Amino acid sequence: MNRREARELAFVLLFEQTFSPQTAIGDILQVAGEARGVEEDGFALSLAQGTAEHLEDIDAKISAYSVNWNKDRLSRVALSLLRLCVYEIFYRDDIPVSVSINEAVELAKTYGGADDASFVNGVLGGIARADAPAQT
Repeated sequence: MNRREARELAFVLLFEQTFSPQTAIGDILQVAGEARGVEEDGFALSLAQGTAEHLEDIDAKISAYSVNWNKDRLSRVALSLLRLCVYEIFYRDDIPVSVSINEAVELAKTYGGADDASFVNGVLGGIARADAPAQT
C-alpha cells in the first residue's frame, strides 16, 4: 500500500469513528478487515491513531480557522479530512505541509460534497499560513 492509499485508509477509519466516537481505531480496522477485507497498514494506523489521540487539540485548531462554522455543522467527510491533515501538519514532521493539504483536498474531491474541497483547502491554507510549524 502506498502512502496515498494509506492516507485514504486513515481517512476512512477516522470517518467511521465519527459514527462511533468511543470505538478505538484498531477496533474499527479489525471490523473493516473482517467485513470488507481491509488490510492493515502501519502508516495508515499511525495516522488514524495519532489523530484520535490528539483530537481535542486538533478540533480546537479547526474551530479557530473555520470562520462562521461550528464543528458540528461540518460534513463528516470534511471534518475527518481536516482532522487528519491538521494532525499531519502539527504532529508529523516527516510529511511536508503542502503534501498533507493536497492529499486532503484530493480526498475531499473524491468523497465530499460540492463545496468540501474548497472549504478544506481554505481552512487548511489558513492554518498553514498562520500556525504551521516551520519545516526544515
